[in-house]
Amino acid sequence: MVILRCLLVIIGSLGGAIIFWETFKSQDFALIAAQDFALIGGCIGFSIAILIILVEQRVKNISLKAVVGGVVGLIMGLIIANLFSYALLFYYPERSLANLLIYLLINCLVGFLGLSIGVKKGEEFIFGKPTALKSISANENYKILDTSVIIDGRIADISETGFIEGILVIPQFILQELVYIADSSDSLRRARGKRGLDILNRIQKQVNVEVKIVDQDFPKIKEVDAKLVALAKKINGKIFTNDFNLNKVAELQGVPVLNVNQLATAIRPVVLPGELMNVYIQREGKEPGQGVSYLDDGTMVVVENGRRFLGKNIEVTVTSVLQTTAGRMIFTVLKGGKPVDYFPNSGR
Repeated sequence: MVILRCLLVIIGSLGGAIIFWETFKSQDFALIAAQDFALIGGCIGFSIAILIILVEQRVKNISLKAVVGGVVGLIMGLIIANLFSYALLFYYPERSLANLLIYLLINCLVGFLGLSIGVKKGEEFIFGKPTALKSISANENYKILDTSVIIDGRIADISETGFIEGILVIPQFILQELVYIADSSDSLRRARGKRGLDILNRIQKQVNVEVKIVDQDFPKIKEVDAKLVALAKKINGKIFTNDFNLNKVAELQGVPVLNVNQLATAIRPVVLPGELMNVYIQREGKEPGQGVSYLDDGTMVVVENGRRFLGKNIEVTVTSVLQTTAGRMIFTVLKGGKPVDYFPNSGR
């Protein structure tokens, strides 16, 4: 790839020099000798080649839809630029240098304008026109979704129940990140990105929740998490996330956070000691004779002397419940069995 880029620079420099020499060698200019145009053309060709390499590097991190939008915008911009330039060049029929400068200037300006508009608007073909949220009301209840909570998918189920109040806000930079993930060459990341886009479409179709896609961005901020925190401060909103690091960063900066994992933990059914349960022994435990089962919500159930029932459903009695940062663990014994003292020397 490096060799190809070097060849591009060499060809661009030589091509620019040859084109300018052939164009201006028969012209008579008072200030610039005709042979000097070869050097000027070489410098311009070199600059264009470097610009192409820089654009190629940046395109790698841009979604396919943004690239398509940029190409369409650039083509439209160049068409309009050529219409204007041909009209203006009639005023300078005898000055070749002025003609060239005017032509290049108009094409660069209008072409760049079309390119920038095309890239910015390329994402709107899926989700419609973004909202600027120009009038921020203190009474509005904004909840900003981040990438992790969208891909997780449970936010769609929660919103369907009607427990979410206010307006769900999806920043344009989060949408672009989802599209970038969906266009990834890695199959797992591509599947996650497509799932996130499907979840967004599902949320938008729900009648009991209002969704706004906003185009506020913070160009000076590079990290997406930092942009979310800045947007939440600006619109006085809350962040919906599953990301532990984002959760801590937002809390340190005084931004309210709604964590779906914490919500799932809070609404798990309460299990009391002495309660009977019917569980399926899925695997062996760490201690001799133990069996391990899992509830539908992922809670681990440790069954003393349950190993011999591996692959079977049995009734057990809850002896204790342990809540940890990783989740909840339920310790049980076989129905009618006696509780096991795990700490014989601790007085428990």
